[in-house]
Amino acid sequence: MTLSFNSLGLSEARVRHLEKVGFTVPTAIQAQAIPHLMSGRDVVGQAQTGTGKTAAFSLPLLEQISFNSHDVQALILTPTRELAVQVYQSIRSFSDDRRLQVLPIYGGQSIDIQIQRLRRGVQIIVGTPGRVLDLLKRGDLKLDKLGWLVLDEADEMLNMGFIQDVEKILSKAPSERQTAFFSATMDPSIRELAAKFLRSPVTVTVEQPKAAPTRINQVAYMVPRGWTKARALQPILEMEDPESALIFVRTRKAAADLTRQLQAAGHSVDEYHGDLSQAQRERLLLRFRQRQVRWVVATDIAARGLHVEDLTHVINYDLPDSAENYVHRIGRTGRAGKEGVAISLVHPLDKRKVKDIERHSRQRLEWGNIPTRAQIEARHLQKLQDQLLGTLAGERIASFLPIVAQLSEEYDPHTIAAAALQMAYDQTRPVWMRVDPGFNDDQPGDDSRPRSAGGSKPKPIKRSQPSASK
Repeated sequence: MTLSFNSLGLSEARVRHLEKVGFTVPTAIQAQAIPHLMSGRDVVGQAQTGTGKTAAFSLPLLEQISFNSHDVQALILTPTRELAVQVYQSIRSFSDDRRLQVLPIYGGQSIDIQIQRLRRGVQIIVGTPGRVLDLLKRGDLKLDKLGWLVLDEADEMLNMGFIQDVEKILSKAPSERQTAFFSATMDPSIRELAAKFLRSPVTVTVEQPKAAPTRINQVAYMVPRGWTKARALQPILEMEDPESALIFVRTRKAAADLTRQLQAAGHSVDEYHGDLSQAQRERLLLRFRQRQVRWVVATDIAARGLHVEDLTHVINYDLPDSAENYVHRIGRTGRAGKEGVAISLVHPLDKRKVKDIERHSRQRLEWGNIPTRAQIEARHLQKLQDQLLGTLAGERIASFLPIVAQLSEEYDPHTIAAAALQMAYDQTRPVWMRVDPGFNDDQPGDDSRPRSAGGSKPKPIKRSQPSASK
């Protein structure tokens, strides 16, 4: 029997609105958590990102918030400002009541504007610990009427060093409140925090298999000795030609450097990291979602709240420190029944990390050869031929026939066509191939690459087309 939102205790009006915005069947975490939260119980929820946690805690809050009051009644703590904005937008989408006042508060945004909004009256706050604590100390944020407190992605709070701030905020909140913790993992520190601040909580868990999704094609490329990663990445991108890609790097400097190199090569790409202001991040995210920029180079922390539908590729320019984080990264592609591609650049010293990833994900990574100049040029010639066939079917071709007729008096028509194709090809030839004469078919080998890589012919790793029913 399929559960419905009706059966979880939500109001008819709420269910009707959810159906309007496309929510018809609750996820596992929603089905388990919502009834407990609706009955007033404290909840500890363990579930990965993307399982519907936001709705699991937001819908019960919206059912019980008093719209006639302008006091802060619910506080949701998130580890990053990107996630705060995402949760804020989700809550707004779950209600069509104009009386609802939700405010995201985080660093990087004018605190004076946030204070003005608080003074006008807000029912739900979604914020990062640092800014919430700052406003509490100033006396501009009051929690005396707080009835609900949610800690979202508690494990990330711990990883980013926010747990002490979280404890301070929890200690300032009224003891008579309903509290919920949601976390992908249950570190002992998280359990201790729950034991200290929650009252007889119900634990709900959505088991997630450790294995990476099989709909993601995972390919690793060994960086040849003497090459930089940037040099190895260029031909791979040229063959893959991703529609949209998230490229993970370790540091902000690496993000800036790689973005600059890819832009210089003529690619549509931008950087996303902690040095950007919140306004810059939001503008970039909008451009990425609208396909105005095709690829984004990002650090792990900055990319935490960056979710884009139909992401075709995830590229691990730098491998993550943990195998679990690898699975989290590549899980951003291959969603909603579609296939995705995950590419990893591997230095010989990273072989142990690859083994850890394969052991954790219970899947073997396919090893590919870095495409050669001849293979890339063959691909570009094929694209040029496809474009030519399209042009031959067009009407504008008639405008150029007089030029061909004039040149035919002196040259063979085949020679004229070949010269025109050469001009077109030279204009579309990758910039980096022109400035890297050392890149050719005689690429340096690497004995450290697994034997399974030998002899395989590089080819673009294409996603399967979604069915008509999607």
